[in-house]
Amino acid sequence: MRLHRSRWAVGTALVAVTALALAGCKGGGSEPSEPGGPVELKIAFWGDFGLDELKAKYEAANPNVKIVLNSGEYNAQHEDLQKKLIAGSGAPDIAAIDEGFIVSFRSQADKFVNLLDKGAGSYQDKYLGWKWKQSLSADGKTQIGLGTDVGGLAMCYRTDLFKAAGLPTERDKVSALWPSWDDFIKVGQQYTAASKKKFLDNATNLFNPILGQQPVGFYDESEALKMDGGPKVAFDLTMKSIEAGLSANLPAWSPEWNAGFVKGDFAVLACPAWMQGHIKNTAPDTSGKWDIAAIPGGGGNWGGSFLTIPKQGKHVDEAYKLLEWLVQPEQQIEIFKKVGNLPSQPALYKDQNILDFKNPFFSDAPVGQIFAKTAEGLTPQYLGKKNGPTRVAVENVINSVQAGTTKAADAWAQAVKEADKASKA
Repeated sequence: MRLHRSRWAVGTALVAVTALALAGCKGGGSEPSEPGGPVELKIAFWGDFGLDELKAKYEAANPNVKIVLNSGEYNAQHEDLQKKLIAGSGAPDIAAIDEGFIVSFRSQADKFVNLLDKGAGSYQDKYLGWKWKQSLSADGKTQIGLGTDVGGLAMCYRTDLFKAAGLPTERDKVSALWPSWDDFIKVGQQYTAASKKKFLDNATNLFNPILGQQPVGFYDESEALKMDGGPKVAFDLTMKSIEAGLSANLPAWSPEWNAGFVKGDFAVLACPAWMQGHIKNTAPDTSGKWDIAAIPGGGGNWGGSFLTIPKQGKHVDEAYKLLEWLVQPEQQIEIFKKVGNLPSQPALYKDQNILDFKNPFFSDAPVGQIFAKTAEGLTPQYLGKKNGPTRVAVENVINSVQAGTTKAADAWAQAVKEADKASKA
């Protein structure tokens, strides 16, 4: 899964969040256990991986294991992992890594346990081919992670807010409103004119899915920065949405963003499968007021993570046993039903436990069918070693436009400048 808070105007906040993440991981991986005592395994992640319920289940079946869940902010968790790898100590026993950072970390494969040495090669055929390849070293000899989910895209929308604004509410009719992103912006203008409210949560959360639909993202496979392709398309449409007054400018994962779900401060947002869990957990009283429609432009991927085992851990065998258990079909199906994270093992898209699943929170939308269909057609971009910091740099410019500190006319030149700096850092 993936979602994050951009760094614009929150430099001190990010430092504080990073400090908290560091404090939460202080001392890093598990300390040596007392003889005969339980083995402590620390898992670092962000958002909702559906681990709370599984933690109790695994501990009950393995009384010698105590699992410590360390949830932090998206960017900070990846930055902290990098610091611990450089330091040579302090990393968690299991570290989640998002697709936006996996290329960077797989280039440091020597710092991770080679899961092929643990027998993980038997899982290769169970995964989407591109998903297995994303965490595989360039020479094909080291597999640093096993995939959790994929982020096939749809759009989540508030049926009650659409109805109040005079827009259709049935998912098929809503899908028909916006075959293209230009159409989507027009619908947003209709909504804001009728409701006097904002349409979108944040313009950066428009930029990312549009970028994800392009043939090439920030980098090609030679690691060359390609700003004039997909990034320019996504950036121009994002600027158009800001100028149309659609964005509520609520930074993802911020308290204001979470409150926006509760208060109805926006009516629609890009919705990879993993977003379902966050909406449900954040605004439980809005159950039945949401539904899921097709995304403009069709297709695209936003997010999808991996579980890795840093080599410096003191309980590598126990960590692999837990990791292997987490990616089994029973647990993957349970996670999908609980928080919406769609497995990256295509055989499960045919499993009736997924195909028949309808989410009552989202007006009984057939989410198993919706997201299984989006995943089967995915051909994700190559993301590049510097994809993460480059994305943040461009998002910072988008946020400065939303805040009124940068003019839209000047923003692209600034985005190119910042992306170039990030690519060379």
